[in-house]
Amino acid sequence: MAYTFEVAVDSLASALTAQACGAQRIELCADLPSGGLTPSPGLLELTCQRLDIPVAALIRPRRGDFLYSDAEIAVMRRDIDFARRAGVAAMVIGCLSADGSVDKERTAQLIEAAQPLPVVFHRAFDLCRDPFSALETLAGLGITRLLSSGQAVNAREGASLLAQLERQSAGRLSIMPGGGINAGNIAHIARISGCREFHFSARETVASQMQYRHPRLSLGEGDDYLRWAASAGRIRAIMSALPDA
Repeated sequence: MAYTFEVAVDSLASALTAQACGAQRIELCADLPSGGLTPSPGLLELTCQRLDIPVAALIRPRRGDFLYSDAEIAVMRRDIDFARRAGVAAMVIGCLSADGSVDKERTAQLIEAAQPLPVVFHRAFDLCRDPFSALETLAGLGITRLLSSGQAVNAREGASLLAQLERQSAGRLSIMPGGGINAGNIAHIARISGCREFHFSARETVASQMQYRHPRLSLGEGDDYLRWAASAGRIRAIMSALPDA
């Protein structure tokens, strides 16, 4: 059985690490700790230029929920246009209505803006009221891939729902488990869900090389002298945890 491994990254260095480890695709974003935001123009262009594997661009203008205004959709359309011209292989979006359903109108607008590229629906799906109805909506709109934890805290806990979604999709779109995937649980998720594509970040913290560290002031929400990066060791361990990968 052939598997596809997609690594979520928010830097060029992490993208190059994922490619060197044999990942088949990356999802490029900014600020992974927040769940990911639209990557900058410079990051988009350089990553597409430097990588030989496909780059899927996350289009998410802000943190928070996935209920977007007309102004935010206009921004997302502009970001999609830039990402397409930069050379990405796919767009990753997610729009919900206030009632917890997929926002068909706005999702269709973004799919139209992304043409002719395929469009992925991200884990906004996991906040939908009815996952089975949402899947039918997405299939009808032409979404090609669905990223989901199975509406659970992680894909291991949601593996049973992922299996139901995989059966329901019947090949109309690919169900891609994501959320807390690691070397210790990916085989279980694959066995229960029956899915063949997997999404993970395989991140580790990297200490700053700054010699001077201000003793009192912090400019961010966490430790200014720590950052996240894709771990080559973790990526390889996850990929090798499936015996027939």
